[in-house]
Amino acid sequence: MKVLMLNGSPRSGGNTAAALNEMRKVFEENGVEVEVVQVGAKPVRGCIACGKCAEKGQCVFDDLVNETAPKFAACDGLVIASPVYYASANGSLISFLDRLFYSAHFDKRMKVGASVAVARRAGTTATFDQLNKYFTICGMPVASSNYWNELHGRAPGEVEGDAEGMQTLRTLARNMIFLMKSIALGKAQFGLPEEEGRVFTNFIH
Repeated sequence: MKVLMLNGSPRSGGNTAAALNEMRKVFEENGVEVEVVQVGAKPVRGCIACGKCAEKGQCVFDDLVNETAPKFAACDGLVIASPVYYASANGSLISFLDRLFYSAHFDKRMKVGASVAVARRAGTTATFDQLNKYFTICGMPVASSNYWNELHGRAPGEVEGDAEGMQTLRTLARNMIFLMKSIALGKAQFGLPEEEGRVFTNFIH
């Protein structure tokens, strides 16, 4: 089993990193390989809807997005974590995710997804909802915990004092492990669900 973690914070040693590290400890204790990609500090431009990825098999802008795509393809689970800026995720992370999910054309179905939001005070649930939408548009089961995956702290390391939040992440990691293993067994015995050809409807008359 392998989990890819995306840190959407510009601070590699901040509260978002501390949150991911709490999950990482559980994964590694259970023999799950973990790789962390630091996204938030990178100069990532947004998607320009050029459609070239359909021809090239990767994004036309050859940066961290194309570097990460093979790691995404190889993982069994994906964790996306972000600090909260104006009740939403870091803009660099969102630009990264838009291009990664759109330009990487491999089958993402049944990879387990989980999102984590870190804030001083508020905006976590909006960010949590925003990040989960990347999973639910492409057939990725979303792992749940015993509460919403949110932590609170301002100064670096303060989230470690959020005992309930840290417990939420440990529970989330254990639930992800269970789901990933269960899906692997199901795929081996039953394969993936039957997939229909995509139908696209434009909302015009």
